[in-house]
Amino acid sequence: MHLHTGTHDVQYLWGMAVNMDTIYMTWLTGALVFILVLLATRSREMVPSGVQNAVEMIVENLSDQFHSILGPDYRKAVYMLLTLFFFIFIGNEIGLLPTPHLITSPTNDVNTTLGLAIAASLATHALYVKNKGFKEYFAHFFKPFAPFVFINLIEEIAKPITLAMRLFGNILAGEILLEVLNYLAPVGVPILWIGVSLVIGLIQAFIFTILVTAYLGGAIGEGGH
Repeated sequence: MHLHTGTHDVQYLWGMAVNMDTIYMTWLTGALVFILVLLATRSREMVPSGVQNAVEMIVENLSDQFHSILGPDYRKAVYMLLTLFFFIFIGNEIGLLPTPHLITSPTNDVNTTLGLAIAASLATHALYVKNKGFKEYFAHFFKPFAPFVFINLIEEIAKPITLAMRLFGNILAGEILLEVLNYLAPVGVPILWIGVSLVIGLIQAFIFTILVTAYLGGAIGEGGH
């Protein structure tokens, strides 16, 4: 049995290996997020229904979580966090569509998850400097005591790596298991696993977003490092 999940269409551009399928799926995911937001906001009603109701429910619940973690200044990062959640959520789920390996999740590629994690980490540092200044930004690496600078620096490096590997590992493992189940028992079991995977994709998007929110606590909220 040859597993298609985890294999990529690799092409070399300017001496670099590029997973072209990941690029295409990333564009597709971004387009789907745009369409979803467009449908939810195109004809807003006082009593929401359909797509608007579903999106508003997600946004309100996530915003409550952001507020509880970051405090009243959560609006400084709310758009970034919501975009991150919807991109990861949709990216996790499109790999479950019943296509013969034509459509895969961009998040089953470590390059995507690491890119998201690094971007979120850089945004955290930028917001810290913007909100608290360079002096406080550099000082927080030496808290609570100066020798902790080494531990704090290792922690900052580890954050995006652990974020990326957690998301990548869960999505890739789920899609591999789905392909194996479809090969061994093509009736019934894969359908059940798709339902489980839908929930897992949602949970992983939530966990990734909430962890980024927690990392933003020192940059936006009242908390320290």
